[in-house]
Amino acid sequence: MTGQAVTDRPLRIALLTYKGNPFCGGQGVYVRHLSRELARLGHDVEVIGAQPYPVLDEVADAPGRLTLTELPSLDLYRQPDPFRTPRREEYRDWIDLLEVATMWTGGFPEPLTFSLRARRQLAARRGEFDVIHDNQTLGYGLLGGPAALGAPLVTTVHHPVTVDRRLELAAADGWRRRTSVRRWYGFTRMQRRVARRLPSVVTVSGSSRQEIADDLGVRPDRIHVVPIGADTRLFSPDPAVPEVAGRIVTTSSADVPLKGLVFLVEALAKARTEHPGAHLVVVGKRPATGPVADAIEAHGLERAVEFVKGISDAELADLVRSAQIACVPSLYEGFSLPAAEAMATGTPLLATTGGAIPEVAGADGETCLAVPPGDAGALAAGLVRLLGDASLRARLGAAGRERVLRKFTWEKAALGTVECYRAAMGAPAMGAPAREVVPPPVRPPAEAVRAAADSR
Repeated sequence: MTGQAVTDRPLRIALLTYKGNPFCGGQGVYVRHLSRELARLGHDVEVIGAQPYPVLDEVADAPGRLTLTELPSLDLYRQPDPFRTPRREEYRDWIDLLEVATMWTGGFPEPLTFSLRARRQLAARRGEFDVIHDNQTLGYGLLGGPAALGAPLVTTVHHPVTVDRRLELAAADGWRRRTSVRRWYGFTRMQRRVARRLPSVVTVSGSSRQEIADDLGVRPDRIHVVPIGADTRLFSPDPAVPEVAGRIVTTSSADVPLKGLVFLVEALAKARTEHPGAHLVVVGKRPATGPVADAIEAHGLERAVEFVKGISDAELADLVRSAQIACVPSLYEGFSLPAAEAMATGTPLLATTGGAIPEVAGADGETCLAVPPGDAGALAAGLVRLLGDASLRARLGAAGRERVLRKFTWEKAALGTVECYRAAMGAPAMGAPAREVVPPPVRPPAEAVRAAADSR
């Protein structure tokens, strides 16, 4: 392959995602928007994903092709019957047995089992792709390099899941809950081992780059920062959408401590002493129990906190436009798409300084109001200040949109990602491990199940 060919020609890309639905997490959003922009740049992208399957955009006018290949798992966490036991006829092979055995023993099997299925798929289709892009699977099945997978591998790590593990352990009440958290996050041991052997890691922020080096042990020279962005065509100002007085909007998984929603609920209670009309709309599922539910009840906020879920992107954009404040109360974020999307609409942002959020939101008082993570009093002060100052809201909203247009769009993300692809294709020595590591050979089902249980 000549240098000219590596530099210029359209690429055939396999984009892997073990959990791809854009309505249930940031990984699905990433796959949806990145794949669309790669196709618009002229590349052929085949998204290979498991349940919940990715939702891809139409790209009929794009020079590149965008297709979806479904790589089914047993879908053990589907609604309305999560943690289900499959029927006997659903089992196809030893990977299915491994998946169920790991779930039965309290672990999360999907990164490992998806990687094994993807490896089998890629090996059978050797030569069809120029590059393989893994979206945070970090499973043993993706080791072995081009000799095993048929093409160079580039891996996106949004942030190490070890961060989530630490925060959930810190919030866990009692030894039983801590034991359960440790078991659920057992797959992070595998992800550490795999990450250290990857030749090229892409991440979304400088903060995540440092966390990947520290937590996963990846050499910094192998980690490349490519910021992601907002869909600025959809998330844009619209004067036709009326502003709702006192409305605060946030996007949060209520039961995940990392998202810091409990601190925003407490801040709302404080802010309502000065602005009684202040109310919160949470894009996410209402928790029936737990710290957030307890805080809502304790402060008498049942009518002041509304949860919405299952809304379309257009409805989400209108909801954010209608708010006087968009808030990101997270204790940590590897990037923060909600911050970028809110800023793109021109809605003023109140955000913590957790993780990479300052890299997205910008300087306090210039493009946002910034407060320390986990500080309900500081959040309340920010809410009161913004609710009482229309000129400040207008100034921050306009500056925030300009920042996103300049730095955080999906087209820029796609261009930067392609540079990483071409580097991986054209420079095989780039961060290559000293020795090639190949995962263990396929074993009989019973042996595989016992090994999975013993490893934890």
